[in-house]
Amino acid sequence: MPDPRSHPTPHSETPRSRTPRSETPRCRPVAALVLVAALAAVGLGPAASPAAAANVPVGSGSYSDTRPAGTSGPTTNTGAPVTPKVTPAAKGRPVPTNDWWSSLAFQRYGDNPYSTPMYGHPLTYQATAGGLEVGYPTTPAVVGEGRQYEYAHKRDLTLGLTRLNSPDTKADSWSDWTVTPYWSDGARTLRTTIGHGLPFVYAKGSGGNAQITTAAAPAVFADQGNVLGITVAGHHYALFAPTGSDWNVSGSTITAGLGAKDYFSLAVLPSADALATYKKYAFSFVTGSKATWSSAAGSVKAGYTLTTQAQEGSETGTLQALYRHQWLHTTDPLTSYTYVSPRGTMKVREGTAFTTTQKSSPVLPALPKSSGVDRARLKTYLDEVANAADPFSGATDTYWTGKALGRLAQLVPVADQFGESATRDRLLGLLKGRLQEWFTAGGASEFSYDKDWQTLTGYPASYGSDTELNDHHFHYSYYVYAAAIVAQYDQAWAADSAWGGMVKTLIKDAANPARGDTAFPFLRGFDVYAGHSWASGHQGFAAGNNQESSSESTNLSAALVLWGSATGSTELRDLGAYLLTTESEAIAQYWFDADEQVFPAGFGHDTAGMVWGSGAAYSTWWTANPEEIHGINVLPVTGGSLHLSGHKAAIRRNLAELVRENGGPAVEWRDILWEFESLADPGAAKSKWDAGNGGYTPEQGESKAHTYHWTGTLDALGAPDTGVTGDIPTSAVFTKGTVRTYAAHNFDPAPRTVTFSDGKTLTVPARSTATGTGTGGGPDPDPDPPTGNVFQLRTGGTLTTATGTTAGSDTLAPADGTNHDGIPYRPLVYEAKQVNGVLAAGGSTSFRLQVDAGTAVGLGPQARISYDLTGDGTFERTETYRYFATDPVTGWETYGEGSGLKSATGSLGNLKGGTVRLEVWSAIGNAPAKLRTGTADSVLTIPFG
Repeated sequence: MPDPRSHPTPHSETPRSRTPRSETPRCRPVAALVLVAALAAVGLGPAASPAAAANVPVGSGSYSDTRPAGTSGPTTNTGAPVTPKVTPAAKGRPVPTNDWWSSLAFQRYGDNPYSTPMYGHPLTYQATAGGLEVGYPTTPAVVGEGRQYEYAHKRDLTLGLTRLNSPDTKADSWSDWTVTPYWSDGARTLRTTIGHGLPFVYAKGSGGNAQITTAAAPAVFADQGNVLGITVAGHHYALFAPTGSDWNVSGSTITAGLGAKDYFSLAVLPSADALATYKKYAFSFVTGSKATWSSAAGSVKAGYTLTTQAQEGSETGTLQALYRHQWLHTTDPLTSYTYVSPRGTMKVREGTAFTTTQKSSPVLPALPKSSGVDRARLKTYLDEVANAADPFSGATDTYWTGKALGRLAQLVPVADQFGESATRDRLLGLLKGRLQEWFTAGGASEFSYDKDWQTLTGYPASYGSDTELNDHHFHYSYYVYAAAIVAQYDQAWAADSAWGGMVKTLIKDAANPARGDTAFPFLRGFDVYAGHSWASGHQGFAAGNNQESSSESTNLSAALVLWGSATGSTELRDLGAYLLTTESEAIAQYWFDADEQVFPAGFGHDTAGMVWGSGAAYSTWWTANPEEIHGINVLPVTGGSLHLSGHKAAIRRNLAELVRENGGPAVEWRDILWEFESLADPGAAKSKWDAGNGGYTPEQGESKAHTYHWTGTLDALGAPDTGVTGDIPTSAVFTKGTVRTYAAHNFDPAPRTVTFSDGKTLTVPARSTATGTGTGGGPDPDPDPPTGNVFQLRTGGTLTTATGTTAGSDTLAPADGTNHDGIPYRPLVYEAKQVNGVLAAGGSTSFRLQVDAGTAVGLGPQARISYDLTGDGTFERTETYRYFATDPVTGWETYGEGSGLKSATGSLGNLKGGTVRLEVWSAIGNAPAKLRTGTADSVLTIPFG
C-alpha cells in the first residue's frame, strides 16, 4: 500500500520498525539552575546545586541536563540540529510540540522555513513567503488503493500584505487551540491568528496594504466597500477591512488600504447569505483560547472559552465551529450553520464559550476477582512471566521497556486478588528496579532534559522520540502506569522525596496541566479542542499531524487517574479523567466511526488505524496486516480500556471487517483481539480463548496470564456497562443478562461508600477493590437500543425503558434571579440513544415529572424535549413546555405536558437509531429544586410504537 506519509509529499517520520538516527551531541547546556528552580516551584523536586550539575536530582532519582554521548536531540530530516522557530516575544516559552500547527515552530525540512499544511478545521492553512494560504476542502479523496481518505489542503487564497516576501514564518504566540504565525521581510510585518473551529482568520500588518490573492479569479457576490463577499472554487469568503477602506479587485489580486489601522480579517462562510451574521463579528478578534475541566459524581464537565478584543466598535462576541465529539455533548444553543470537515459535520455556535458534559470513563487497576478464573491455572500463567529468565524480553529503549513494564504491571493486582503475594512482590520488585534504573541519570538508560525544546527524552530513544519528539505520551504512559501500580502497594516509594518526583517529571513532559510552567509546555501531546492527542513532534506532513495508537494515548490518561488516586493528587486524577473521557469519544467517532457519520462513503472501512489532520487511513506505520490495523487502537488492554465498551455495535463491525480483510480469524494478535471482543461479546471471546490458548505467542505487551484473567472475568461478569457511572473515577459496572456487578477501587486509607448513577451503593474497604450488588436501584439499560416508549429518568443523565424501584433525585440549579423562560439555563439533561420507533398517528409527547421546591418561593421548573430522528446530532423536532409554578410547601408536585406547549420547531418522523433528549431547568427563581429520578414517578412518554 502507498505509505500515507508520502502522500502527497515524500517527507516521513521515523516509523516503529526503523532505527532512530543518531549524531554527535550538541554542546552541553550551560546550567540547570533555572530548570530545577522551575521544577521545584511546581512541586517536582528540590533545586539542584551546583547550577551547572550534569545530573539534576529529583527525590531519590535524577535526570541529566546533557544528552548521552553519541545521541541526538531534535533535528531536520537531514540530521542537522534544530531549535524552536519562534519570535523574540515567544523565546523562552515552552513550545507545544505535537500539535496541529507544530511545523511553524519545528522546521523539519531545511528547504521549508515556513510550515507544512496545517489543519485547523474547517479551514486549512500553509505559511509561505507571501503570507498565509487558506483553504476549505469539502470533497474527500479516497487514495492509497482505498485505504486512506483525505480532505487535503488546497489553496483557495493567500492572505498577506502587498510586496510581503518574508524569509521565514515563526510562531509568535499561542494558546490552547490557537496560534499566531509571524512574517517579516524587514519592511513589512504580518501576524495572523488561526485556530481550531475558527471560521475567521484575524490579521494585523504594517508596511503594506492588505492583500488577498485568490487561486482563480473570484466571483464577487457582495461589495459593501470595506466588506467584500467572494466565491472561490465554490467556497464563499468574506473579506473585512477597517471602516473607511475599500477592497479593490484586479484579476486574482484583491487589496485594501489600511490607512492608520493595522487590522483586517476574512471568514469562510457556510453560505453566501450568512454574510450579515459574520460581518457582525469581523472585528472582534480572537486573542486566546482556554479549556477548563472538572470531574465529579461520575461526570466530566469541560468548558471551552475564547477571549476576544474589539478592533473597532464594541462587539466582542464571535462564532466558532464545534467538532462532532463536542456538539454531541453540549446543550448550549447552536446556529443552523454547519461546515464540512474530516471529522464529520461541524456546527456553529454564536458566542465565546460553550460547555460539554460526559459520563466519566471507567478505570480500574485491574478487572475484579471473579468465579471465571481458576486460581491454579492462573498461577501457572503468572509463574511463566514472573520467573522468566528475562522478564523484560531484552528491551533497552523507552518504548519496548515501557511495553515490558506494562506487561508486568498488569499482573500485580491480578496476583494480589488471588492471594499470590510472593508473585505480586516479585513483580513489584521487577517494576521498581527497572523504573529506578531509568529514573537515575548516568547509567545505560536515563532521561535527559533539552533546555532548547524544554522536553525530557529517554535514552536509548526509539521511533523518533529524540530527533522528532514523537510519541512521548505513548512511551511514558507505560512508565506512569507501572509507577501507579507500584504506588498502589507502596506509598513511600511514590513520595516526591523518593521516586514520585521523577514520575511527576515525566508527566510534566507528556501531559503538563500547568499553563504557566516554565520548564514544560501545557499538555504537550493532547489537543484539547480536537479531543485527542497527536504523535508527531514536528507535524511535518502534507496530511498534517497524525496519531496511530489512540489506545496508548488513553493508557497515559488512565495511568494519570490511577497515579493521582494512589498519591492523593486530585489535580492529576481529574486531568486523567478529562483526557480519557474526552479522547474516548473522539476515538469512537474518528477512529471507529461509531455512529457511521464521519467516514466518507467511498472509504469503505469500519475502522481507521491512523487519524491525520486531513482525514484517516486504514494502515499502520509498519505493516498493512489487518490484525495490527485493528489492534493498534486497542493495546495495551488494561483497566483503562473499559471505555471502548461504550460502543458495542462498533466493536462488532470492527471485528467483522478484520475477519473479512484478514481472510479469517486473527492469528498474530489474537489475544489483543479476543480481549477487544470481550468488551462487546464476552462469551464469544471466551470460547475463542478456550479453543486457541494452547498454540499462540502473546503480543509483546501481553501475557497468557492477563488474557486468561481478562476473558474469564468478563465472561463471568458480563461486558462493561458504561451507561452507569460511579462517583469516583476508579469504578466500573458490568452487566450479564439482568445481573449487574458493581466494582470500585478505594485508594483512601479509610473505607468509603461509592454511589452509582442508578442509585446503587457499594462500601469499599480502605486501599481495596470491592464488588457487589450494592443497595437499592434497578438495572439501567445496556447501550443496546431500548424497547418501549415510556422512559424513566436516571441520575447521571440517562433515559431508560427499564423499570426502577428505588427513588432518587437530581438538583435543579437556581435561575439566579434571571428569567430563562424558554431558554435552557444550567439544565439537567437526560438522553436515550439508538432509539427506533414508528411515529404513532395523531400521537404527541407527554411527561410526568415530580418536582419539589421545598419552602422556596417563586420557582418555575421548565422542560424541553428534543428528537434527533437518525442520531446524526441534528434535532429535527424540539418542544418547549410552559414552566410550572411550584408552591412553597415541602413535598412532591407533578409537572406535566398539561402546563401547555410554549413553542415547537420542526416535525416528527420515524426514529431510526435516534436520540431522545429531555432538558429540565429553572426558568425563574433564586433557589434550587429537586427532580425525582429512579422510578415511574417521573417519566417521559414519546409518541412512537
